[in-house]
Amino acid sequence: MGDEVVVGDHQPLLAKEGRSTISLIFFKFISAIFLAGAICYLFVSNFNAWTVEAEKFSSSLGKQDALNIGHLNKESTVKMQQLKKETCDLWTGEWIPNSGGPGYTHETCNQIPPYVNCVNNGRPDTGYLHWRWKPNACDLPPIDPLKFLNAMRNKSFAFIGSSICHNQVFSLICQLSEEEMAHDIYHDSTYNTRTWYYPSHNLTLYVIWAPYLIHYETIDNHGDASQINLHLHLDILDTMWTNEYGKYDYVVISIGPHFYKSSIIYENNQVIGCHYCPHLNLKKFTINELYSKALQFSLKFIAMSEHKPFVIFKTWSPDHSEHGELPNEIVCNRTRPFREGEISGGDGVIMRGVEVEEFEKAAATGVRNGVRMELLDVYYLSLLRPDGHPGPYRKYHPFDGDKEKKVKIDCMHWCLPGPIDTWNKLLVKMVMNSDADDSISASALL
Repeated sequence: MGDEVVVGDHQPLLAKEGRSTISLIFFKFISAIFLAGAICYLFVSNFNAWTVEAEKFSSSLGKQDALNIGHLNKESTVKMQQLKKETCDLWTGEWIPNSGGPGYTHETCNQIPPYVNCVNNGRPDTGYLHWRWKPNACDLPPIDPLKFLNAMRNKSFAFIGSSICHNQVFSLICQLSEEEMAHDIYHDSTYNTRTWYYPSHNLTLYVIWAPYLIHYETIDNHGDASQINLHLHLDILDTMWTNEYGKYDYVVISIGPHFYKSSIIYENNQVIGCHYCPHLNLKKFTINELYSKALQFSLKFIAMSEHKPFVIFKTWSPDHSEHGELPNEIVCNRTRPFREGEISGGDGVIMRGVEVEEFEKAAATGVRNGVRMELLDVYYLSLLRPDGHPGPYRKYHPFDGDKEKKVKIDCMHWCLPGPIDTWNKLLVKMVMNSDADDSISASALL
């Protein structure tokens, strides 16, 4: 019995002890897993928290960098704009009110051609007369007629180009008339080529009709509208200006709008194409291609000439034609200047680009040859003045007796007085500055 008890008691004790050992091991295993999990959790949580903070910190740095860069960029832009404002630039600026008005009127200057004598022709608004060009960081004073005429004593001044060129000449004559009236001493049968003389200063002023600079022919087409009557020779210069070129001290070139006309193009007296000629089976020239070739050939002659006047090339003059309320109606009836951003340049920007490119190439050649050439860049300041054209007032009181009368609209030429007077203020400033530079250079050599 004892053995049985012992044995009986012993067997249950061993089983219980084994079960306890297994439970302990299992508990320790579970605890280890729990502890490991807790550690992992804490690590992952801290890592995520650190990552989030790092990302926030990185993002904060990125944003700060961006803000810093943005601030620098903004600061740089402001500085550039400030520098631009502090640097005199005759060609950029704004039109500001001028209560004083123009320096002459149709009553004080009798040289204003009828087609641009807008006030006398009955234009009812006069606001366009009361603006002046204010260049960036400097001022543009009125012409001092006596000072200019004295500087031009014993000189000759030639304007070569189209009707816009004539428009500018009459503006200059009127601005000088306060000191001395020009004497009209020559004109051809068409009045396109003319000569004026200032006897008190021995100054001769020429205007030469050469709307293309290159040679052109107008062929009688006997009324056949399908035939183009304008022929342009890209390799022959117009002798109207080249024959007398050697006697000019100052030359102003002003061409452009006539190139829009339909034309047959020649080189070596052979037809090589045409412009604006859809009905002809010829190579088509765009206006900028045609204009570029004509300018290149003409300006090369100037830059390489043995005669070395001071040459000023005036840029394109904008046309402000707009569509009216009626079908096919063209108007230019605005009464105030555009503000910056209110108008884009249109085709004129492209043409001005052609002019600047060809002028810069020719001017570089001119420098090597001792020919001074400068650009009178009036395109943008003129673009802002849609109010400066005659419109219907190119004739005397065009609507008298009939307000609905159809009349010719002129959105190309400029009223006198008017915005075009500024071209000559800039021109005179360029010429006077050039003469001053020459005087300084000559003094330095003595």
